[in-house]
Amino acid sequence: MVEEIRLGDVVQTRKKHPCGNDEWTVIRIGADIKLRCHGCGRIIMLDRQDFLRRRKRLISQGPAPEAAAVPDENN
Repeated sequence: MVEEIRLGDVVQTRKKHPCGNDEWTVIRIGADIKLRCHGCGRIIMLDRQDFLRRRKRLISQGPAPEAAAVPDENN
């Protein structure tokens, strides 16, 4: 099962960050996932496998990705 990760997702991790917070916002998606801590603003990058293993739950999902533009057949 492939789990969808969106920009703007707010996730809770299994372990707390040293600042004491466990909520993160996804700010970049690719081979690596870039996250920003809600407590101190620290930015970290995790590879996709580490991210999926460390994520506990999805708190709120980011906006839906834009649909691919379909060319207009009338032109």
